This record gives sequence, C-alpha cells and structure tokens, in this order.
Amino acid sequence: MTAAAGPLVFITGASSGIGQALAARFHAAGWRLALVARRSEDTAAWATAQGYAPERWATYNADVRDTAAIVAAGHACIARQGLPDVVIANAGISIGMDSAIEADLEVMRATFETNNLGMAATFHPFLQPMYARRAGTLVGIASVAAIRGLPGHGAYCASKAAVVSYCESLRGDCRPFGVKVVTVAPGYIDTPLTRRNPYSMPFLMSPADFADKAYRAIEAGVSYRVIPWQMGVVAKLMRVLPNALFDRVVAGRGRKPRQGE
Repeated sequence: MTAAAGPLVFITGASSGIGQALAARFHAAGWRLALVARRSEDTAAWATAQGYAPERWATYNADVRDTAAIVAAGHACIARQGLPDVVIANAGISIGMDSAIEADLEVMRATFETNNLGMAATFHPFLQPMYARRAGTLVGIASVAAIRGLPGHGAYCASKAAVVSYCESLRGDCRPFGVKVVTVAPGYIDTPLTRRNPYSMPFLMSPADFADKAYRAIEAGVSYRVIPWQMGVVAKLMRVLPNALFDRVVAGRGRKPRQGE
C-alpha cells in the first residue's frame, strides 16, 4: 500500500460507537483505514462484514492507557500503511464518580489516563513525521460536557475540558509546521456510553449523522466544532449562566451511573 492508493485515517476506539461510525464515513469517502481498538478482532470482523477490500484497512490492537502500546501502534501504522493524513484520537470512557468514595479516585485516574494521556500518546508518533511533511490533521474528540461541570460527572467533565485546552495548546505548537488540530465536541450521541444515562439527552444524534458532520468539519480544517450545532447554542448559554442559576438548573438532575451501578 502507498499513499497513491488514497488518503489514510488513523482512528482509536474504532470497535464501536463514534469510532466505528467515523471509520464507515471515511471509507465511504474513499479513505484507507487504520483502526485501533482493544478488541481489534471485533473491529476486523466488522470491517470484513462491511465488505471492505482487505487492502483498504488494517487493525492495530492497543489500549490507549498503555502508552507503549498505543505509541507502538502508531509506528506500526506508519511502517505498514504509511503516514496518515488524519489522526483521530477518539478512544474515551465516561463513568460517574463520587469524590466521597475512595474507590472512585481510581475512576478519575482511569478517565484521565484514557481521555487525556491516551490522546497525547495517540498523536505522539505522528507529530515529527507530519512536521517534516508539513501537512496533516490531528483530531481530538472532546464533548459539550467540557463546558460546565455536571453533578456525578466530575471525572468526565474535567477530562473533556482538558481535551479542549490540550488541543488548543497543540494547535499553537503545530501551526508553524502546517499541521492542523481540530477539536470536535459531540453533544449526545446514541452510543453504549450514553444509553445508560438516567437523564434527558436533548438533540440526541445517531452515530452516522454525527460522523457525517464531523467528517465535513475535519475536511474543512475547522479549529473547533460542536455537533450538533443546537448543542453548541445550549453550551454557550450554559457557560454564561451565573453560578447560582446554573446550580438551580442542574439540581435534581440524574447522576451518571458509577462503576458497577
């Protein structure tokens, strides 16, 4: 395989949900796929079931919490398929926590290791080669949960706020080398991560609809995009609410289930 066979996208968390939908959307647009997941055999079975030509995709087994493993997956991709044109750090977890419970401190550790350190480790193998090529796009999947802290959701909200700040910093680092950084902040998407939420989820989107809009934002090279746009409006309104009013709005809201609940 060479770059002449089509552009290449590298996607973590590709075994289900948003990652799988993004893979399908990029494939439909003629891209080759480098798919990373802890369950890489499931990802390979899915790609085969879709009828994707074997030369158009490859899978890599890695948990983004394992820095050595995800860095090795990046290097393996470069050696096997070439340097990607787009890298999407999509792998993430969302688990409720209660800081009054000591065991939940480990939930926060796992969340930051996955959603933040895992993102930086995903990008790491590609930065110097993209700098040398003076082209490429790095995509961080954030969330509208980054806008304000929600009860019972401290680890996730904090980690996604960190994604937004990290990608903003990285964008400044990459700009002199012609490398773009795109932050995509999904609202509520119908995935396994959201189906157990015990509260209303306005403007809920299917993964396929989200993937189509995200693909267009990535192709356009926008720096930041909330999807769907209606959630972007809601997020901006929530951001400017005085704390006292915000606290009343979220009072009584269902909490994200804790691990094991």
